[in-house]
Amino acid sequence: MTDVDLEFARVRAVLDRPTLRLMSRPTSAAVLAVFRTVFDRDVQYVPADRMHLQVEEHVARLQATGARVPASEQHEHTGRALCREWVAAQWLVRSNSPDGDEQYSLTSHALEALSLMDALSSDRALISESRLAMIVDAVHRWAARAEPDPDVQIRRIDAQIAELRAERERLEQGDVATVDDARMRDGYTNISDLIRQLPSDFKRVEEAVATMHRSIVEDFRQEVRPIGEILDDYLARTDALMEATPEGRAFEGAFELLRDDALLLRLRDDIATILSHPFADSLGAAERRAFRNTVSILRQGIEDVLAQRRQLTATLRDQIVAHDVVRDRELDAVIRSINRGLATWMDQGSARDRLPIGLLPETAEVGTLRERFYDPDNESVPPPIEEPDDDVFDDLDVETLRRHGGPLLTELRAALRFAEADSSDAAFHGLPPEQRRPVELFGLAHLLTGHQDFEAAAHVAEHRTVRPDGSPVTFRMPTAALTPGTPADRQDAAGAPDTTPTTDDQDGQEAR
Repeated sequence: MTDVDLEFARVRAVLDRPTLRLMSRPTSAAVLAVFRTVFDRDVQYVPADRMHLQVEEHVARLQATGARVPASEQHEHTGRALCREWVAAQWLVRSNSPDGDEQYSLTSHALEALSLMDALSSDRALISESRLAMIVDAVHRWAARAEPDPDVQIRRIDAQIAELRAERERLEQGDVATVDDARMRDGYTNISDLIRQLPSDFKRVEEAVATMHRSIVEDFRQEVRPIGEILDDYLARTDALMEATPEGRAFEGAFELLRDDALLLRLRDDIATILSHPFADSLGAAERRAFRNTVSILRQGIEDVLAQRRQLTATLRDQIVAHDVVRDRELDAVIRSINRGLATWMDQGSARDRLPIGLLPETAEVGTLRERFYDPDNESVPPPIEEPDDDVFDDLDVETLRRHGGPLLTELRAALRFAEADSSDAAFHGLPPEQRRPVELFGLAHLLTGHQDFEAAAHVAEHRTVRPDGSPVTFRMPTAALTPGTPADRQDAAGAPDTTPTTDDQDGQEAR
């Protein structure tokens, strides 16, 4: 192959990537607009039902404005059909949330396309002071780490110390060099371009781990080696999983750097310092929020990759535990015997011969087996019923039942009507102990209902009651003033039904 053929094959492979296929379609503008609207910079996962509704709504709105919108193979604009095709095109990933519900997320290809569109849509200079300074600083720092001569490294460190000391002395003298808004915005734009690439980078690492996951599981299912050798091999591959791919090696280096909490805290403080500069007043709310959430993006990306790696470990453990070598060997022996039988039939017969083959095995003729054995206890007579002991319960009389019954409304009404006290609590305390049970407070509240003092709870007093067993107990309850016209008197005068029990009622109450 000539050089142009090799270059053509390389370019063709790049153009066939899902990222460029997403950007080169006639409906790319609508698809990218839907992705950017549904998956905001703060939203990484969307429930499946909500995703279907939002996609269908956004596509219908764009179609109404005359935009060219995507359609499924059945020429449908339903959100479910479009999401299914976008999953097949490797632009969306459908997974299960921790709660078990289905959700969608963007792939690294879709995130890369959105990042490229954001970079191209923003007005920025390709060559700027901040970008060149960042390149020079990075080259200087890595050159210092790559220097094998310790004397050269010491001279570099001494030069940095002298430079920092001179900077400190200048600041002590009050000579503070302020940075204008234009240079700060240039530096902010450069940093934002790098931050915008983080989600796609993390997603690419996550997809690399998922690909390794599928490869290991498939290899494991096809293994015919002893279980001990399988364990050693796959545990070694699991330990070296992140070193087997370029994305994994890059993530391991970033993970070592980002798990330093002090470094992340300093990064958060530096971001707050940049946003406190006067140039930040010209930033929009979305830009400020995206820049402030840099640490959250880093933490979420690391957590997603680690979650994918934990899932791989759990799957391998389940596969190893559930792998039955004996059963697999028995199945392999049966399949081999079937193949030998087929080979024999092919050698002895012709192409037109027919052999009756039963699709299902015949039913086994098994006689009836005894399921239960003789148990003498099943044939034994139950023990006789013992006669109840009449002396177990004490004799109960009517007075005892009354002490444990409801309130005595007749006695309470008489106490309120003819008491010499000026309040209901004093009249209650004038009753004998056997008539001051806790249940009598319900009857007192019933008789005082409708009294203005009692309803408004103007006065609350302690009511000392005595239980049937003689133990005292105190309750706090509203009281009412007793005048010549008591609540019971006013109720009788107003024509209210008199609740005084008749002789029959009293007899029934005593019986109760």
